[in-house]
Amino acid sequence: MIFPIRRLLAGRTVAALATALIPTTLTLAVVRTGSAVDLGLVLSCELVPMLVLLPVAGVVADRFPPQRVVLTADLVRAAAQLAIGTELLGGRVRIPDLAVLSAFTGAAVAFGTPAVRTLVAAVVAGPERLRTNARLGAAQGLAQIAAPAAAGGLMLLVGAGWSSLLTGTLFIASATTLGGLRPDRLQRAERSAFLGELREGWAETRRHPWFLANVLGHGVWHLTAGLLLTLAPMITVRHLGGDTAWVVIAEVGTVGMVAGVYAAPRLPIRQPLVGVAVGAAVFALPLTAFALLLPIPIVTTAYFAGMFGVGVLNPLWETTMQRRIPPEALGRVGSFDTLISFAARPLGLAVAAPVSAAVGTTAPLLLGAALVSTANLAVLLLPTVRESPGAPASPAEQAF
Repeated sequence: MIFPIRRLLAGRTVAALATALIPTTLTLAVVRTGSAVDLGLVLSCELVPMLVLLPVAGVVADRFPPQRVVLTADLVRAAAQLAIGTELLGGRVRIPDLAVLSAFTGAAVAFGTPAVRTLVAAVVAGPERLRTNARLGAAQGLAQIAAPAAAGGLMLLVGAGWSSLLTGTLFIASATTLGGLRPDRLQRAERSAFLGELREGWAETRRHPWFLANVLGHGVWHLTAGLLLTLAPMITVRHLGGDTAWVVIAEVGTVGMVAGVYAAPRLPIRQPLVGVAVGAAVFALPLTAFALLLPIPIVTTAYFAGMFGVGVLNPLWETTMQRRIPPEALGRVGSFDTLISFAARPLGLAVAAPVSAAVGTTAPLLLGAALVSTANLAVLLLPTVRESPGAPASPAEQAF
C-alpha cells in the first residue's frame, strides 16, 4: 500500500506544479502582445468550460475507473500546453488559438478534479486518508509558492513558450504516474441513463444536510476571498506600505496555508467538521483587519491566521467527504462542491471593484467578514456536523 500512496503523491505533486505554472505563463505571454481584454478572454475561456462541465465530470468519475479519467485529463492538458508552447515559440501569439487551447485545459480540469477525489478514496485506506490529503494539500500550497517565480524566471531566461512546454511535460509525467495505479477499493455506480445518474447524484447530495450547509459556507468563503484578493493589494499599496508590503503579506499568507495543511493531521480535532467550520470562519480576521486599516503587523498576522484556517480545513473536508459520501457517488456529489467553489471566487473578483468604487472598501470587507463567519459557524447547529470519526458509521461509510 505504501508504494501506491507514494505514487499518488508524486503524480499529484507534479500535476499541482504544472497547474500552478499555467496562469503566470499565460498572463506574461498575453500582456506582452495583447491587451487586458485579450487576457480576460483567454482566462475566461478556461473557466467557463470548467463550470459547465463539472456536473458531467462527476458522473464520469463515478462511471469509469478514476485513474483512467485522470490519465486522460492530464494528457489533454499536456497536449494543450505543448500546443501553446509551440505557438509561443513560433513568435506569433494568436489570441483565438490561446482561447481555444485554454478551453480544452478548463474542460480537462473539470473532468480531472472529481476523479482525483475518487482516486484518493480508492487508493488510500481510511486511517491514512487525512495524512495523505494533508500531504496533497501541502504539495499544492508549495506549488503555488514556487510556480510564479519559476514561470517568471523561465519567461526571462528562455521565454514563455519553454514554460508552456515544461508544463506540458509535467502533465505527461503526472499522467504516466497516476495512470498505472490499480485501486483496491474501487466501487463504481451502476450504469444507467446519463441524466438519471445526474439526478441520482443530486438526490444523494440532498441526503447530506451537513454537506450542503458546508458547501454554502465554502461558497461564501470563496466569494469573500475574491473580494479580499482584489481589494487587499489596493489597500496595502495605498495605505499600508506599498508594493513590497503586499508581497510580504501574500507570501506570509501562503506560508500560513501550508502550515495549516501540515498541522491538520497533527491537531487534536475530534470533530472534523467543527474544525472545517472554524477554519473557514477565521477568514473574517484578515477581512476585518484590512477593512479597518489596522497596523501592518496586525494585518499580516490576521492574514496568516486566516490562511492557516484554510489550510486546516482543506484536508479535513476532503477526508470527511471520502468517509461519509458513498464511494460510488463521490464523484457526482463532490462535483457540486467544486462547482460552487469555482463559481463563487470569480464573482467576488468581479464585484469587488465596482462595489468599492461606489461605497469604499470598508463596508464590503466588513460585510464579507460577517457573512463568512456567520455562514460557516451556523453549520455547527446541525447535529451531524458534531459527529466524531469514532461514531458508528453508516452502511455507506462502512463500504470504505
